[in-house]
Amino acid sequence: MNNESILQVDNVTKNFGGLTAVNHVSLELHQGEILGLIGPNGAGKTTLFNVISGVFLPSSGHYRFMGKDITNLPAYKIARLGIARTHQVVRPLNDLTVLENVTAGACFGRENQSLGQAEQTARAVLDQVGLIQKKDILAAKLNLPEKKRLELARALAAKPYLLLLDEVLAGLNPTEVANMLEVIENIQKDNITILMIEHLMHAIMRISDRIVVLDYGQKIAEGTPKDVVNDPKVIEAYLGDPRVAQALAAEGKE
Repeated sequence: MNNESILQVDNVTKNFGGLTAVNHVSLELHQGEILGLIGPNGAGKTTLFNVISGVFLPSSGHYRFMGKDITNLPAYKIARLGIARTHQVVRPLNDLTVLENVTAGACFGRENQSLGQAEQTARAVLDQVGLIQKKDILAAKLNLPEKKRLELARALAAKPYLLLLDEVLAGLNPTEVANMLEVIENIQKDNITILMIEHLMHAIMRISDRIVVLDYGQKIAEGTPKDVVNDPKVIEAYLGDPRVAQALAAEGKE
C-alpha cells in the first residue's frame, strides 16, 4: 500500500424520495489498500457501492477515480475505467458454464478483450480462485461457496484497479472463510485496491488496513481496525458490547 489516492468520494448523498440512504459521506482509498466498510443492516453500504459503480447517480456530491471525475458516468463506462464489483446476492449466468461466465466478465472489463483473449484471462482467474476444475459445468450447478468464488472471478476477469466486494464471505463456513480471505490477500498482493463490505467482524478486522463505519447513511468512524472497534459510537451503533470490541481489537491490524 502507498499513500497515492485511487478513489476520492466527496460529500456523496443518495436520496430515494424522502429516504436518505447515504448522507454526505466522504472517504478516500489509497492505492493497494483494503478498506473495510461496516455498519448495521440498512446503513447505506451497498447503496454507496451502487453509487460508486454507476448503478445509481448521487443526489449530490461527487467522486473521482484515478484523478478523473466519474460522478455522472454510467456503469459500463466506470467498468471500462477499472472498477469492478461483486454483488451481495450472487448473480451467475445460470445457463452458461463457469468458464463462459468469467469470459463475459473479461469481455466487458477494462481491457475490452477479444473473445479469445477473454477466455485465456478467464482460465487464469479461475485457477487463481480455485475453480478451474469446474470450468465446464453450468454455473447453476455450483454450491454457494463456489458461486461466491465465481462472482469474484467474474469481477477479477475485468482486470480492475479497484475491486468492490459486497459480503463475499456471507454464508461460508470457517474453512471456506479462511480460504476466501487467502484469495483476497493474494489479490491485494497484485496491487489491486479493495473496498469491502462485510458483517463478519473477525474477518474484516484481520484483513482490512483501515475501516469506515456507516450508520443511518452517515459516516460515524474511520481509522485502523483497532481504533474503530474501540470507538464508543461504533460500540453503541453496531457492536453493542465493549467486551466484543476488546476481543476484536486483539485481532485487528494496527
